[in-house]
Amino acid sequence: MKKILLTLLALTVVISISYAQSYDPSGRQMTPSQKMEKYFNPITTAVPFLMIAPDARSAGMGDIGSCSSADANSQHHNPSKYVFNKSKFGVSFSYSPWLTSLSKQLGISLAYLSAFWKITDMDAIAFSLRYFHLGTIDFTDEFGQVYASPSPNEFAIDFTYARKLTDVFSLALTPRFIYSNITASYDAHSAKGRPGLAGAADLSLCYEQDFRTKGMENSTVRLGVNISNMGNKMIYSDNASPDARDFLPANLKIGLSYTMDFDGYNSLAILGEMNKLLVPTPPKWGRDSITNEKYIISGKNNKISSAQGIFQSFYDAPEGFREELYELAWSFGLEYSYNDLLYVRTGGFFESKYKGNRKYLTFGAGLHYNIFQIDVSYLFSVSDQHHPLEHTLRFTLSFDLKSFNKDEIRKQDKPQGKLDRL
Repeated sequence: MKKILLTLLALTVVISISYAQSYDPSGRQMTPSQKMEKYFNPITTAVPFLMIAPDARSAGMGDIGSCSSADANSQHHNPSKYVFNKSKFGVSFSYSPWLTSLSKQLGISLAYLSAFWKITDMDAIAFSLRYFHLGTIDFTDEFGQVYASPSPNEFAIDFTYARKLTDVFSLALTPRFIYSNITASYDAHSAKGRPGLAGAADLSLCYEQDFRTKGMENSTVRLGVNISNMGNKMIYSDNASPDARDFLPANLKIGLSYTMDFDGYNSLAILGEMNKLLVPTPPKWGRDSITNEKYIISGKNNKISSAQGIFQSFYDAPEGFREELYELAWSFGLEYSYNDLLYVRTGGFFESKYKGNRKYLTFGAGLHYNIFQIDVSYLFSVSDQHHPLEHTLRFTLSFDLKSFNKDEIRKQDKPQGKLDRL
């Protein structure tokens, strides 16, 4: 009875919010164009490449990685998972071509290298390098003559220390250095471009619990939380004012998964994740007809520090709570495994049309044999907003040394069927 009441209450809240969003304060129903004009307010940041899921495994599950089982690429999604990895050491390389649906000649790509080492059963360290190559850009003068063709690039390097606080709970801290040379040190009269530099950090948590259920060999629940890219604002010009500094893409990620081991060979993981940028929402501006000065009509001033911006991001949307809900992005994913050898994955990512309109479905597959693992994924958009990775295959090659530690794995793996296969 209590569950029924809670369900009815949740439905009432959702219906009320949906109803209220369709009407203006005078009670008149808004047209689609009026609603779009009212709520359309995307949030932009510097170095958005930090938000791209770099590995093919998570990319095949709607970019979910905060609550999946630990692997060598946990550094991006949730580094605190490393202490739950059954392997002592792993290294992975991923490659994602960019904008291939527009032109394969651009040469834009994202490369990602990551590695981890479990020092003890309670401690782990990890490292990753992310490199985003922006191809070749032609700089022209006022007569259209090309005078330079630089190749801008961005990269981030980070380290992690992860620690188990209990048998089922872990914590990790990940400091990061970010370099962004998207201006290629462009010099235009009074504006002198320079690379953007920033320092940031991630704080992540993981809860992982195995338990027995009727009809299952084993079940696992995972809860992952990652607050990423908390750091200083970035600037690309020596002449820019303090207000021209851009926020890093600080982000809150919360994921929940449930893995079912049906027998010693077949398992299925169901995953869900929520993402929210911890960046101030741009206010709506007006201009005084007499003094011609700008003023805020609704919302809050977003010319603030990064720390203030993280807290303000929860309550500063110009249209209030309804717009705050639009700033949440949702993902779902499925991963089927046969004998820890063959993997099939699918998922989806959904973002409000007022905040970017990224909506896409993903598919993926993986083959794990001995110490070698190869994963691929494919993405296609289901909205009018085309994705840079649309119709693109992404690859990850990993080396997992758990096969050299079978005695220790036998102690950690609880499903008896999997023990027999080792």
